[in-house]
Amino acid sequence: MEAQNDTKISEFLLLGISEEPELQPLIFGLFFSMYLVTVTGNLLIILATISDPHLHTPMYFFLSNLSFVDICFTSTTVPKMLVNIQMQSKVITYAGCIIQIYFFALFVGLDNFLLAVMAYDRFVAICHPLHYMLIMSPRLCGFLVLESWVMSALHSLLHSLMVLRLSFGTGLEIPHFFCEPNQVVHRACSDTFLNDLVIYVAAVLLAGGPLGGILYSYSKIVSSIRAISSAQGRYKAFSTCASHLSVVSLFYCTLLGVYLSSSITQNAHSSATASVMYTVVTPMLNTFIYSLRNKDIKRALKILFEKL
Repeated sequence: MEAQNDTKISEFLLLGISEEPELQPLIFGLFFSMYLVTVTGNLLIILATISDPHLHTPMYFFLSNLSFVDICFTSTTVPKMLVNIQMQSKVITYAGCIIQIYFFALFVGLDNFLLAVMAYDRFVAICHPLHYMLIMSPRLCGFLVLESWVMSALHSLLHSLMVLRLSFGTGLEIPHFFCEPNQVVHRACSDTFLNDLVIYVAAVLLAGGPLGGILYSYSKIVSSIRAISSAQGRYKAFSTCASHLSVVSLFYCTLLGVYLSSSITQNAHSSATASVMYTVVTPMLNTFIYSLRNKDIKRALKILFEKL
């Protein structure tokens, strides 16, 4: 097979979640509302952490980065979908699709790495409390975030380059509301074996590595919490990582659930509907988890609103 993209394709058609015309206003309103809540909620968390000096700690530094990534992650897919519904169009250009794949892979990877970094932060805070500020220095925190960006950027660049080598037929329809990499690859005219291999190897390394780090960190955290004699001390220690544990569970369970269900049902529209969970719902729920379960964030938001 030729590695070049022989067919001069200029656009794809995104079929969306449903092709029923009467459902489009409902879908537009639902996604617009969730997008607005996601952007506003995460932006408030970022402003709260910046404005309150008490939140200038490693944990909230990582949280503000996660909130920024969640805004960008949702903005990669939802605005284009809303514009297409409003314009009654299904078109996305070939270049636009490649760009969407790049940024989708970038921000999924960043979510992955940042959750692992936050787990390490909680591990140091609970298992080595006396050395916490020494270990989690501003230099190390900055390095961990920078490394997450570099690894994710390289991963997403690889995904984009692998799609660029494929050939596509004209009038290609993607049964999704965005250019989901797996859906795009499996609609190519050329051989996709190498692409499938790269996708699975990258998934094992770049998802399995951070997930392994998270599981290791929490195994040590649980051991340390169990060693605390008082029930109040155990509760206080666990409460510092409860929000993060909730977000981790939500992210990986929805991501795993989507890809397991899509491989079992083989129904593309069902896969598109299920993927809403980790692309839109999870970033939206993160804001509620961190704001409603965190007294420091609630206090900072209260002060922020009083200033406004």
